[in-house]
Amino acid sequence: MNIDDCYQLGSIGKTHGLKGFVTAFMDVDDLDDYRTLKAVYLEMPTAPGKLTEYAVEKFQPHADNRALLKLKGFDTIEAAEPLRNAKLYRPLAELPALDEDQFYFHDVIGYTVVDEKLGELGTVETFYEMPQQDLMGMRYQGQEILIPVVDELVSHADKEGKKVFVNLPEGLLDVYLTPASRDKDEPDEFDGPELDDAEPADQK
Repeated sequence: MNIDDCYQLGSIGKTHGLKGFVTAFMDVDDLDDYRTLKAVYLEMPTAPGKLTEYAVEKFQPHADNRALLKLKGFDTIEAAEPLRNAKLYRPLAELPALDEDQFYFHDVIGYTVVDEKLGELGTVETFYEMPQQDLMGMRYQGQEILIPVVDELVSHADKEGKKVFVNLPEGLLDVYLTPASRDKDEPDEFDGPELDDAEPADQK
């Protein structure tokens, strides 16, 4: 399975108990949807970009989007310890279909961002999934602009036109743009003597 064909389901934290259980931090809306999870793909910290499939023996949801996870073949704390910080993936094909104006993050990479007042701005480059809120990274006038992914700012996506529609607050773009440089005609400060007055270098 190629990592580009998968979405990140979560990541593994520390071990739990002595029988190979680990704590999994899940990036999902409803943990109960995964109670019957049969297998996951792991990207190990020691092998970035490479996915290996493992059967799931037990998935037990807990609070705060955490779950106890037991993978087949990991039956002791020593065996499970190398799983720490591994990332969990599932195939993109398993994601449920969305309404016409909704989107998954990976779907809109490369889409044009269109503001309600300013019109077309730039291109969606990436998304940052942060603990506080998700951010959409847009390239605009050579700068990366981060737009919080909330209903008030990101309206909807037009999949046919490959556009994401936003309503940015006034001044957000200005925060990211490089300040105007000093007038290029203004001479740089120079503490040394003027070139005409400088002593000539010794000739050898």
